[in-house]
Formats: sequence, C-alpha cells, structure tokens
Amino acid sequence: MKRVLALILALVMVVCCFASCSTLKGEDKGAIVTVYLGDQIYDLDPTQSYTNDAVAQLTTLMFEGLTTLDSNGNWKKGMMKSYKMVEGEDGTEKLQITLRETKWSDGRTVQANDFVYAWKRLIEPTFGNDAACLLYDIKNAREIKMGDKTVDDIGVYAVETYVLEIEFAHEVDIDAFLRTVASPALVPLREDKVGQSDEWAKKSSSMVTNGPFDIRKFDINNELRLERSSYYYLDSEKNEALDKYVIPYRLRVLFNLGDEAKQLEKFNQVDTTDDNVYYITDIALASRGEYVESATVSNALNTYSYYFNTENELFADARVRKALSLALDRQAIAEKLVFADAATGFVPAGIADKTVKEDFRANADASGALIVSAADASGANKLLKEAGITPSKYSFTITCRDDETDKAVADMAKASWTALGFKVEVEALGGEQEGTVAAGETAVYKDLYTEAYESGEFDVIAVESQALANDAYAVLAPYATKFSGYGVDMESESYDVVGHVTGYASAEYDELMEAVYNAEGADARSEALHNAEKKLVEDMPAIPVVFQKHAGIVNADVLSGISITFWGTTDFKKVKMKDYMNYKAIIEGVDTTSAEQ
Repeated sequence: MKRVLALILALVMVVCCFASCSTLKGEDKGAIVTVYLGDQIYDLDPTQSYTNDAVAQLTTLMFEGLTTLDSNGNWKKGMMKSYKMVEGEDGTEKLQITLRETKWSDGRTVQANDFVYAWKRLIEPTFGNDAACLLYDIKNAREIKMGDKTVDDIGVYAVETYVLEIEFAHEVDIDAFLRTVASPALVPLREDKVGQSDEWAKKSSSMVTNGPFDIRKFDINNELRLERSSYYYLDSEKNEALDKYVIPYRLRVLFNLGDEAKQLEKFNQVDTTDDNVYYITDIALASRGEYVESATVSNALNTYSYYFNTENELFADARVRKALSLALDRQAIAEKLVFADAATGFVPAGIADKTVKEDFRANADASGALIVSAADASGANKLLKEAGITPSKYSFTITCRDDETDKAVADMAKASWTALGFKVEVEALGGEQEGTVAAGETAVYKDLYTEAYESGEFDVIAVESQALANDAYAVLAPYATKFSGYGVDMESESYDVVGHVTGYASAEYDELMEAVYNAEGADARSEALHNAEKKLVEDMPAIPVVFQKHAGIVNADVLSGISITFWGTTDFKKVKMKDYMNYKAIIEGVDTTSAEQ
C-alpha cells in the first residue's frame, strides 16, 4: 500500500511539474513577434467587427466569450465552465451557466454581470448593431429593442458572481444557442470602462480585455502592441507558468507600412532587424499570385458587398439595383483579389445549414447559383430600360475604405457601371485625428468610413459583411425591419422602427424572417432561411460581390504554432519563435543569448 501511495504522490508531483514548467528563465517573459494584419483600424469595439474583418482579427485575440467554435463549427467551452437547465419559480426552464474563474487584464475578476451588461448594451433601442438579433431568443429582447420594455426586463441575470442565468422567449435548441454565443460580438464588456467614454475602444489606456492578450499601445501611425495577459486563466495560488496558456510575450501589430510592397520586403529580409515581419495576413495585391501555393487559406465567413442607399431616388427601384449587380464581373474581381470566390448569394461559404456538417451555401447552390459570376451587360441594360432609366442622366459615388483592395474592387465596379452610361466616382475614406494631442499622448482618430456607413450618408458603400454566427440567420436577419438591430427612433413621436442601414423595407421579407424565427425544427427553419435569401436576391438591396478568404503567410524558419480559428482569424496563443532572444536583443537593447520558445 505504501509503495502504491508513493507512486501516486510521485505521479502527482510530475504532473504538477509539467503543469507549471516553462521555457522562460530569469527575467525573460518570452518572444516578441512582429506581424502585419492589414487594414487600418481606428476602433477596437468587438461589436463593430461585422463591417470590418480586420477588427475581428484583433478582438478575437483580446476577448473571449462563453464558448468558442472549433474548425468544424462545433462549440467548445470558452469562459463557460459548465451549464445545466434549471426550473424557475413559474415552472419555466432556464439555462444556467457557471463561468470559469479568470480576470480582466487589470486584475478584476470576470463576472456574470459583465455578460449581462454587454448583452443589454446590444439590445438598447438606441444602440444600432446588426448583432442584436443574435439575442432575440432571450425573453423580452425583441420587445426591448422595439422600445416596448425596458432593458432591465431582459431574461439574463447574474444570479451569483460567476453564474449566469438565461430565460428564453420560446423553446430553443440549446446546442444551437451555445454556438451562437461564440460570436465575437457577444463577449463580456466592463461597464465601468465602456460607459466611461465613446472613445473607450480607441485608446489602450481605457481598454481592459479578458482574452489571451492585453492591449498596451494603440498608435495607428506606428503599431498596436498586444502583450500576454498576466491573468488569462492563470491561478496565482498554484504558481503557474506565465506561458502556460499563452506562449509569446508580445505581438507588434503593424497597420500601415506605407508602400504595400514594403510588407513583403520586410517579410523576406534575412537579417534580423527591429521591423522584420514574420507573419502577414493582408498580402499586397500585386504579390498575391506568388503565394497561392504557400499561403494558408481558409473561409473568412465574409461576403464583400455593395450596400445601396435605397432612399436615393435612383436606387429605390429594385430593377436598377439588379441591373448594377448584373453588370459586375464577379469572377474577374475574385481573380483580381486572388483569395476570394465569386459570390453566389448573401450567405458566405462555411456557414452551417440544418447541422454543422451541412454547408448552407452548398445546399443553396446545389440547383444553380442564385447569382451568376459572369457579367451580363445586355441583361443590365434591359432592366434599366424597363425601369425607364437613362444612365447618362445619373451620377453616384462608391464609398469604400482607403486601402488598396477596396479601391481596386471599386475601380472595377466603376468601370462596369460607367460602361452602362452612369457617371461614377470613388471616395476612399480613412481616419481623421480628433482634436489636438498633448505631449506624451497618442492621437485618437475618428473613422470617416464608419461615420458614413452609420449615418447612411452614402450612395453605394463597400462593406465587409462579416457573419457573426455559424448560422445563415445572422447574415439574413438584419435586412428585416424588426430584426435590423437598430431599434426605434426614440425622438420621433410615433417611435418609428429603424430598419437596415440600406433603408430596405419589405413586408414580404419581414414575414419570411418571422417564419425563420418561429420555425419548429431544423428542416422548417432551413427552408425558411433559403426562401429568405432568394427574396433578398430578388430585391437586391445590397450586391454580394465576392466571398473573401483568409490568407496568411508565415516565415516557417522563425515561427511555428500559428493556427486559424473558425472565424478566419489568426490564433497566436501557441506560437513559438526560434532564436527569439536574438531578435529581442535588437529591438529592446537586451544582452541575451540565443533561445527558442
């Protein structure tokens, strides 16, 4: 018996040793990795990722929700430790979720109330956001968004510090709901930080994170600096190694290298310098063909689209919108972008249908694509004639982000629409510094593109329409008036419902989305979703152009362990860097010896 006990104790000691062992020695905290993640970013609010996939690239490193999705789209535990169904006093069943214990990057515990606050924020009638519809299965969420109940009536409660309780509006598929809460838009937020200022997500000093990395610097003219969170699931009482859950110490994220080719110049350098780039996700357009075979490519769950302002007299007629869609050569645009496919509908490839094993897009296209990839100028001219439109009498502007990909697509669209006779201009919007900057402070910028999008001040605007859940509903619902996520106009006497940002309003489409919401069973729900997409293609309030893909290239001689999430974002938690101490010595002036993390 004593021998058995001794063996057990020895085994426990070995397990504990491995649990706390680390590659770090002395004052070494780990590797500093420089990466290039593409688009300029001005705001890191995770709820804003649905129009800019570059935001999701960063916020998925900084925040973690109740669940996450594996590569197949199945949910797995994130902040959720366990869940069970409990019976309420009125006999209704509620979902009770117990959280894992971890802390925000400033050392405060992550609590159930942080989820309650974040979700209440999304369903506030005056907070416009496409992601709100993801919460409509929760009791009173829809009524709150429509201004019929107060936000405190939502069926989400912090019944204990680490216990979240959810009451539903109707019977739901719990497995599907746990996939939905993996959305990058449904992560917890701190009320004391978010409620402090509208600029809370524009400055590193006002942000706290609950994910693997903490933000330490946010300078859009230089770099964004992320560092391993000292609190991410680490148990201080067990003396766990700093790199138990997150291996690299710091990520130096470069936004803007000036000349687009400069990123590849830095990537291909042999000598280690302070601005060498070892991983790139937004490859310069002219060089993408060189990396078709070597890049890691996956679905980005993103439909690059052109949204119409349907309140514009020209675009009020669906025939005009469809004509402009027909005029586009989607295949040529996809070939120009290299890492993209011609869009055949609104819902991108990779989204689940009846089950996570079925692809909604594959099922939808099984009997023929809803949208053809080749241009049809003849069909476009025919529709314009039917609508009584003389193109030469009309001019409009394409609004896009100020980056080479958006501008390249806009130029191709402009050429197609100019060929029909329209006068078309392209307006590429970037950032504008807000006020003056005191010595030692970092400038804050307003995103002129986002301002144009949210205000509806555009004719046609390019949108990276990001799917926020592994469900076609998340893509299609916002086009329905009462599912748009924009609530009601609280300043109007009649509290008018605010629909989709395009201004699109269709009673028939609204009914189709109600059928989706009330569908019983996976078959009925799938059928309703496919019918809704067909109606949307028929009315074309937006033009799906291409399904974008995530493409990343890595210097395999230096880095290993990079993986891609279900959302097409890059996971750096397990990244190892060869000879990182040499690189660290150059950028920090540290006298170190060679090491491998």
